Amino acid sequence: MSDPAPQTPNPSSPGGEGESTLYAARKKIYVRAAKGLFANWRWALVWFTQLLFYGLPWINWNGRQAVLLHLVERKFYIFGWVFWPQDVFFLAILLIISAYALFFFTAIAGRLWCGYACPQTVYTEIFLWIEEKIEGDRNKRMKLDKAPWNGRKLSVKLLKWGAWAAVALWTGFTFVGYFTPINELLASVPTFSFGGWEIFWIIFYGCFTYLFAGVMREQVCKYMCPYARFQGVMFDPDTLVITYDEERGEPRGARKKGVDPKTVGKGDCVDCGICVQVCPTGIDIRQGLQYECIGCAACIDACDEVMDKMNYPRGLIRYSTENAMKKHWGMKEIIGHVMRPRTMIYGGILVAICIAFVYGLATREPLRVDIIRDRTTLAREVAGGKIENVYRLQVMNMTEAPRTFSVSVEGMDGISMDGFNGTIEVEPATMQALTVQVQVPVDVGEPGSSNQIFFNVTAADDDKIAVKEKSTFLLPR
Repeated sequence: MSDPAPQTPNPSSPGGEGESTLYAARKKIYVRAAKGLFANWRWALVWFTQLLFYGLPWINWNGRQAVLLHLVERKFYIFGWVFWPQDVFFLAILLIISAYALFFFTAIAGRLWCGYACPQTVYTEIFLWIEEKIEGDRNKRMKLDKAPWNGRKLSVKLLKWGAWAAVALWTGFTFVGYFTPINELLASVPTFSFGGWEIFWIIFYGCFTYLFAGVMREQVCKYMCPYARFQGVMFDPDTLVITYDEERGEPRGARKKGVDPKTVGKGDCVDCGICVQVCPTGIDIRQGLQYECIGCAACIDACDEVMDKMNYPRGLIRYSTENAMKKHWGMKEIIGHVMRPRTMIYGGILVAICIAFVYGLATREPLRVDIIRDRTTLAREVAGGKIENVYRLQVMNMTEAPRTFSVSVEGMDGISMDGFNGTIEVEPATMQALTVQVQVPVDVGEPGSSNQIFFNVTAADDDKIAVKEKSTFLLPR
């Protein structure tokens, strides 16, 4: 029996023992800046989202912060609307709208959210811009990282890290400013007199912004984001995705500028690798659609620029569909297949939910009343031969103007309220509690049973603002 053949050690594994590791070692990606139509769109979204995020807390509305999710007061202020905990229904509808919008746009054109508006993409773009301004372009950054540590390298790195930290902490500060009035936060800066939870969330959110956008970058999209994993189920052969035209581009290879590829037996791809260099996740789109692709279209801009220099037609890498590539469709046929059963169902549901959401906001009552019967004092006989029940009314003025409300009760013969003048004043966007004693003659109603009554609450200045709430009146046997 012969001896077994010796095993060749795997030099890439620790100790050369041929062991396999659970995770692949990360190779740092040096992203090259891309210029073009889609890069301009991406930066337009960066400006729009960040002006919105950083600017909204500083806008005043009716003497208060325009957008404030005030956890202490348990009220959400969004411009002219004031939402209470009872309005959580609207938040649920908003989340459903967001989900269906994601499904709808993904079915049409892939990962548009990831490529243009996702916070991870937006802040990575900002941090990359800072890095490029301080350290230089791709080649300079690579050379700097390979260079030994010295005074210049340390100062450049510290400047970059400091700029990242400033953006991250300001982002955390702004985030907390949506939950604590931002003017109060700003006043706390000189003395550093923040509350405990405010300090925690500023640092927590800031640190994770720094970590995700400055350090982890593509790893968040590749390994942490669940959307990358289930996006495939929302694609079909008519979904627009970033596609390399293999039929036109292969066989790839270098050649001089302006050379007709057919004369050298090659395709239009010059194998420059720039499409890989501009990719924020470091993939090669020429290998086909991959789950790591976030749909940012940087490779399209880069390839179009190379095609222009070579005097070749644009579109070697472009937005297309699986069916379009197989059947050689033009843009007219591609657009014609956008409206298909899947997108029509998603779009129909999305429109219906949006209409319901807008209708709910438009018809939302500016007054809300909660009636709680005092269960410690069920029913008692009082002077004058009457039976009394005690109720606690919570009147919520959901407008931003002070209002006076009239309160009355009906539903049983001779019913009345004792010790109450029938009006209550409620400040803007506040709730006023009121305890009332309701009495009925002893010979009215069915003893030993619950009798239905109604409380009517009406605004004194507008009788259209009115609520009729049902309750029960208990009579002893």
